[in-house]
Amino acid sequence: MHSPHSRQLDRTGHEPAMDRRSFMARSSLGLAGLLAGTHQGFSETNSDAKPFRLRYCLPSCMYGKLSLEEILPEIERIGADCIDLWPKPHGDQREQADAMGWESLGAKLKDRNATLGCLTRYDLGPFGLKEELKLAGKMHCPLIVTGGKGPVGLSGTDLKQAVREFVEKLKPHLEVAAANKVTIAIENHGNNLIHTPDSLRWLAEYAPNKHLGIALAPYHLETLGLGAKELAALIRDIGPHLSMFYAWQHGKGCMTKLPKEEELLQMPGRGNLDFTPILAALKSIQYQGMTEIFMHPVPRGIPILPTAAEVTQEVNRARTYLESRLNQIQ
Repeated sequence: MHSPHSRQLDRTGHEPAMDRRSFMARSSLGLAGLLAGTHQGFSETNSDAKPFRLRYCLPSCMYGKLSLEEILPEIERIGADCIDLWPKPHGDQREQADAMGWESLGAKLKDRNATLGCLTRYDLGPFGLKEELKLAGKMHCPLIVTGGKGPVGLSGTDLKQAVREFVEKLKPHLEVAAANKVTIAIENHGNNLIHTPDSLRWLAEYAPNKHLGIALAPYHLETLGLGAKELAALIRDIGPHLSMFYAWQHGKGCMTKLPKEEELLQMPGRGNLDFTPILAALKSIQYQGMTEIFMHPVPRGIPILPTAAEVTQEVNRARTYLESRLNQIQ
């Protein structure tokens, strides 16, 4: 992956022309790639080839503070195979799991052929995850999502240095993550060190191993002016470092109370964001991480719609939209 500022320009401000040897070498590589791509194209038509699919995870906060007993059956109903437990104030299923007992939760998930896919812990921050990492390891949960930590509003070399320092401070925690076979995914969030496209690119570049990942939220990047094409380019840049993708757009925002039909514009297929280029980018990197169909209600801690059945129906509407777009690029 190229860093945000890695291309060298000549005195005119353009990329220097290739000499004959470089041109011939690149032409040879291009021809080899074309032949490989042709061969791959034939293999994709083989009946044994599996088409690219999203792996869905149920974010418990979409159901507010409904009980786990009521939410767990919805995992299969939304086409997911795992659940992401959120704590207060967004939900309280993380606290419910403590009260229920983790062995009991594990048994209930197993009965439904589901797993604990993620623990979302913005409340703990990236440097407060030691015990949560151990719990995740015990539960065979592969992912914890949290936010970054450091100065905000930086750009250029100052941002680059701050992201480098953040990763250095995180390395002892990544050792704990590795020991428990967990990835710590940092979400791009407003008013955070990790917010802009460059901060995400630097985070991917400095990540020492697979135990530091990225949770990508288009919602926050749209506030910076990114559209579908820019989001797709960013996904291609961060590539294998992407661990969680939120199918979530800005719509009319999630910070003030709005009529429900306007609040729901955060959901895929309702707002103005065309997810087709984004899905094409996910396919191009053969994204293997989890996808959460997502939004935030106002106030936090309530279901996005009054009942679990209505929440599931809305999630499935959004999923149908995503699948229809994905099918267009297969």
